[in-house]
Amino acid sequence: MTAGGARAEILHRSVRVTAAAATGFYVFLYGLDEPVPALYSLFAPISLGLLSSIPGSGRQRAAVMLKALPAGLALVTLGTVLAVHTWTAVLGMLLVGFVLAFAAVAGLRPAGAAPGLQLFYILACFPPYAPQNLGLRLTGLAVGVVLLALAERFLLPRPPGESYRSSLASAVAIAGDTLAGRAGPAPDILRSAGARLRLSQVPPAERPAGPSRADRGLSQAGSAARRLLEQLAHLTETGRLRDLLSDGGRAGDGADVPPGDAACAWLLPRLVNRCDDTAAELRTGLPDPGPERMDAAIRAFQQLRGRRSPPRGGTHPAASSPTSTASAGTASTPAESRSPASRWAPVRRQAALLGVAESVRVLEIAARVGLDGRRTGPIEPRELFWYTEAAASRLWLRRIVGNTTLRSVQFHNAVRIAAALGAARLVAGSLELTHGFWVLLAVLTLSRTTAGETWAAIREAVAGNLVGAVAAGALLIGVGQHTDAYAAILAPGMLLAFALGPLLGIAWAQGLFTLVVATAFAQIAPASWQLAEARIVDVVTGSVIGLLCAMLAWPAGARREVRRTMAGLLRECGPLIDGTLAVLTAVPPGSAPLPPTLPALHRMRLAESAYAQFRSEPGAGASVGADWHSVLIATHQILLGAHWLPRFDLPAPDPLPPAAVARARADARSAVTTVGRLAALCAGAPPPAAGGQPPSGRPTAPQDGAPPPNGPPPAPPLPALVDFEVWLTSLTAQLAHVESGLSGMSHGRTPGGRRSHR
Repeated sequence: MTAGGARAEILHRSVRVTAAAATGFYVFLYGLDEPVPALYSLFAPISLGLLSSIPGSGRQRAAVMLKALPAGLALVTLGTVLAVHTWTAVLGMLLVGFVLAFAAVAGLRPAGAAPGLQLFYILACFPPYAPQNLGLRLTGLAVGVVLLALAERFLLPRPPGESYRSSLASAVAIAGDTLAGRAGPAPDILRSAGARLRLSQVPPAERPAGPSRADRGLSQAGSAARRLLEQLAHLTETGRLRDLLSDGGRAGDGADVPPGDAACAWLLPRLVNRCDDTAAELRTGLPDPGPERMDAAIRAFQQLRGRRSPPRGGTHPAASSPTSTASAGTASTPAESRSPASRWAPVRRQAALLGVAESVRVLEIAARVGLDGRRTGPIEPRELFWYTEAAASRLWLRRIVGNTTLRSVQFHNAVRIAAALGAARLVAGSLELTHGFWVLLAVLTLSRTTAGETWAAIREAVAGNLVGAVAAGALLIGVGQHTDAYAAILAPGMLLAFALGPLLGIAWAQGLFTLVVATAFAQIAPASWQLAEARIVDVVTGSVIGLLCAMLAWPAGARREVRRTMAGLLRECGPLIDGTLAVLTAVPPGSAPLPPTLPALHRMRLAESAYAQFRSEPGAGASVGADWHSVLIATHQILLGAHWLPRFDLPAPDPLPPAAVARARADARSAVTTVGRLAALCAGAPPPAAGGQPPSGRPTAPQDGAPPPNGPPPAPPLPALVDFEVWLTSLTAQLAHVESGLSGMSHGRTPGGRRSHR
């Protein structure tokens, strides 16, 4: 949203909240002479419309508010019952505070509504203990929420943003056009199309961040589309895409395609058709009920590729005769037969196209699940698509249990806010502070994820409240008990406060809100300048409690946790490289177990959550000179390779040549060493001495047929090892980018507080 659009939305929101709050307040107080429901109908729109940040269009926001109404009624009931004693109210506040704050694991909409729901309990849990007024409280709350939902839907409603499904369809269509040669976008354009699928670039209401099968499927489809576009950008840069399109065009014209490239020419149009069909399904929202076609196409491609592979015996390709080379299917001219690269180039292009095909396959399956949302049978690999066959209860349980750990920033935030609210309720009840709910409101609105941010917010809030309290005291003294004057001031005052506060900052918001609450309470009961004094005392008390909790509970926010989770993710992913190669080179073939990836997938989820919060904290980019997003990309690449290489590289009938296996193992060990070094850098431990291949280099396997210096000639190209080498080459380049991004972390503090790499 542009700056102008954001300002317009703030003004429109102030109109909606003011209209809903003023209507309910005036009707109950002056029309029905009922101050209790008047108070609740006033604060209900303020809670859900102003203090909560529910994302989405007017229709979507109204739907969330109406769905939150039953929970709000239950919370008011619970608060009314537990207000009988301070200790029961405190225990209830701890429970409610944690559950509502932890609701962020369910997605952005529950997280956005949580602060407003917190306030419903806070309002009801303070004296007077009046269970006889429960019906009036619930009536006022229900009317306020319904009025706000109607205002969101019909009064200057926020227009809907582009859906994630539509953005994904556009990205897949670009990939299909590129593979078909209908468009030749530059690599930067392809990468930009993929970057638009990053959740940070998607409107919050459209992000597939929930635990349901549909959300998980769309999220996985987006990751697959981004990977596909990145692969196409790399193939464009290296010129391999041009060669692939040339082979496909000759095959389509009935030309004599070189035998070594016939497999690519066969598979390429099937990838184009699958991308086109998937884009159409995403646009219409109707998944194809037929079978997944890419799985069978990839297996057929591998079988065709295996039949046309060069023989394994023999000497270096350069020593082969033109006749034998042509019969092997790696060249069609004597000039090509004399070039070692001619024997490797087709197999490398096939390996690159196999990676593209796997991305299209994941995209095909995940998009269908995201559109359909129903349970399916097992889909291989089951660890990657486990959610497609899981019941909804298991999906929710896994999301909750996975975040119930000290390594989860969602758990951190829930514990912090629950402890602060519970302490505030205890202090306000023990000291019998007037309007004690303002203490908890200050904690709720001023708490941040880091101690530094909390202190900055508190300084501005206290300054704004001091000025606002002086102005409110002057207003109460000057107007006295003339409630009609307060009634005339309230609506325009709310409109001004709700518009200027978000535009001008926390100090203005707190100061103007002090004027609003003073004007409102002066109409419910006789008030003097001491009401403004009580407001200052309560806000300062809540600010101190919130600051103490921020200093004691994870004061650095996600800054340290992102380092811990990234280090843990790298440690889990490193062994997958060796495990993948062990499956490809097992003797007898197919005897090695697949490397376990579930622990790494769990670590990936925690790391993504920590990274998302880290990027939302001001100054995150300047505080740590690390490119955490590149760590996520590299580990995601490891996870994908660990799944699709063992799945589609069919076991060879005979053991692979020992020399080729030894070279591949050396490459794998070098990559594992690099991953371990990067994990140490992330964790803040001294990096081990670098050994083997430097991270910025390429694997030691023969490149384009060239033998290693002073070494034996390379074995003929073997599809499984070439696939592994192409994957490892790309991964090594990404790891080099990660290490260059972590190089700025050479000084700083570790999570435990000692000097380390920053």
